[in-house]
Amino acid sequence: MTDTLNLAKDLISRRSVTPDDAGCQALMCKRLKAIGFQIEDLKFGDVNNVWARRGTVGPILAFAGHTDVVPTGPEAQWQSPPFEPTITDGKLYGRGAADMKGSLAAMVTACERFIKQHHDHKGSIAFLITSDEEGPAKDGTVKVVEHLKARGEKIDWCLVGEPTSTAKLGDVIKNGRRGSLGCCLTIHGKQGHVAYPHLADNPIHRFAPVMAELTSEVWDNGNEFFPATTFQISNIHSGTGATNVIPGDLEVTFNFRFSTEVTDQQLRQRVEKLLDKHKLNYSIDWALSGQAFLTPRGELVDAMQTAIKTICGYDTELSTTGGTSDGRFIAPTGAQVVELGPLNATIHQINECVEVDDLNQLSEVYEQILLNLLVD
Repeated sequence: MTDTLNLAKDLISRRSVTPDDAGCQALMCKRLKAIGFQIEDLKFGDVNNVWARRGTVGPILAFAGHTDVVPTGPEAQWQSPPFEPTITDGKLYGRGAADMKGSLAAMVTACERFIKQHHDHKGSIAFLITSDEEGPAKDGTVKVVEHLKARGEKIDWCLVGEPTSTAKLGDVIKNGRRGSLGCCLTIHGKQGHVAYPHLADNPIHRFAPVMAELTSEVWDNGNEFFPATTFQISNIHSGTGATNVIPGDLEVTFNFRFSTEVTDQQLRQRVEKLLDKHKLNYSIDWALSGQAFLTPRGELVDAMQTAIKTICGYDTELSTTGGTSDGRFIAPTGAQVVELGPLNATIHQINECVEVDDLNQLSEVYEQILLNLLVD
């Protein structure tokens, strides 16, 4: 039983379903305080956040992550209780094992070993931890970043512990993320009897040709780091349920995952131009979840690729695929942001798990990154 495994088990045993932290941050902070970190508890709304820092000068290397987890789903379907960490066949099972309590444990133990050997390291090490990543993400990392910005404190390098690996630990790291732009669109028609369509205005019929154009549109072709922007309709609702009533309104929900080749404003303008071309009567409500961001090859990417090569013995792939992360709130400050964590095959699933050996190796990789960046 290693320190990393023990800490991961302690964290998993706490039922921290978003936005409840359930004492996870206090457990981490007790260990961080013991190795010289100054702890700052930052509560916004019902969300617990922590900014912990060791050192007073730059550059700042920050570990970022979240203690909240998604709901378990039917607990009876788990092979062992989701908040009773269990090791079976070399795997640690429990909600949050991969996303991302395993990473948090690896971060803490990496810092403990590093500081023991390099007490006078250059720059500063920090932790930005929230319990609002899996939820609305309104009172978590985004608020901490605003708090730091207001007092002139700036992160230089940020390592986010999201589960990025696919087939083996460290085979993929995320050096950027696509932007996410959602929309709730309502097409207004006129309700009426299906036998008298000339007295009504069917919004479904009105929208059909527009939908065909939206789903076939090429929004961009992506670039070296990003796949092409995608458009997906996630929900359509209309009608009373009766077969003989033309609906009055049609509600459509859709989402863009966009690259750095296009802005959210350009996407909005193109959609609305198309709606206007078809002379639709509509209401539209846009919601930007996060801008696309990219950390090009440089100090942080190089340090992480070198660390994975040193510890794991193979090269890593740079990727920007997948969903959003809290890196979207940190990157706009000018920080270099890269994500590295365990395999993501079971995240948000029943029987979420992580290889025990991967946890220990991940801690070693994190420690090597500290060495690469903060030791001359």
